[in-house]
Amino acid sequence: MQHRIFSGVQPTGNIHIGNYLGAFRNWARLQDDYDTIYCIVDLHAMTVDYDPVALEKARVDTAKILLALGVDPDRSLLYTQSQVPGHAELAWILGTMTPMGVLGRMTQFKEKTAAGVASNLGLYSYPVLMAADILLYRADLVPVGDDQRQHIEVTRDLAERFNNRFGDVFPIPEAYVPETSARVMSLTDPTAKMSKSDPQMKSRISLLDEPDMIRKRIRSAVTDSDPQVRYDTAAKPGISNLLEIMSACTGEPIESLVDEYASGGYGTFKDAVADVVIAEIAPVRERFEALENGDVREVLRVGGVRANEMAGTYQSEVLRAVGVGAF
Repeated sequence: MQHRIFSGVQPTGNIHIGNYLGAFRNWARLQDDYDTIYCIVDLHAMTVDYDPVALEKARVDTAKILLALGVDPDRSLLYTQSQVPGHAELAWILGTMTPMGVLGRMTQFKEKTAAGVASNLGLYSYPVLMAADILLYRADLVPVGDDQRQHIEVTRDLAERFNNRFGDVFPIPEAYVPETSARVMSLTDPTAKMSKSDPQMKSRISLLDEPDMIRKRIRSAVTDSDPQVRYDTAAKPGISNLLEIMSACTGEPIESLVDEYASGGYGTFKDAVADVVIAEIAPVRERFEALENGDVREVLRVGGVRANEMAGTYQSEVLRAVGVGAF
């Protein structure tokens, strides 16, 4: 039986190169070997302050980016979370068996509230909805970064709790780590991961940035006073980050890049990094701009219908197991 992968992306419409090299570049490749379900998790996006008009636009823009990256709606299920009521329904059921202590230990909740995000029940119970997203379709593999591993453990725990109480309904999902992925750091603070929530726009490169903007941001990336290009994440985190980005874009080993650019100076090296980044994401920008919003909305509509049909079949099994649902 083919493994099923579920992965979700928040609808920011502003996917950066860290997202791309770390995860989204692999989404199209996964379609060849797995049953893939890709969800734009707009319900999750409501856990922080947002503008409804901007959210609606971001849902479409995010879908356009995924399509531009090569996600094929004929081979993958692509839809938005809010199109399928089963996500919220299953989250409620799983929430009735989620210990408060587990949610209280979630690092992401602590970090967001410490950073000034208003605390609310949705943000607190975010991992339960994430678990419902995964379990609703019986996914057994979930691509994750280091910051999401804790949530996968919650998902696994809830699946086991449910199965122990109501019978074997859910597979226990495993974290999936792609063979080719990169951890891209901020251009302004190379000790921190590149983030779309960083208020400093120059800290990241969007997949939709113009070439001149990309070059400007890479040239201004924080480095150090030693002009030698070498890989040393402790002493030279900025240069090491640029080397990792260049290696991920070109497929060249970091050691080879160091040999080539070691003595040429930072200016030459940064220009070379900008060249390969521009070349890597140019096709994505071109395909994005060629997509019509109406066509993308139709892809999501059809995907939502398919997702509802699949989720409904699986969710009816859950409702029977817990003793509720239609007569």
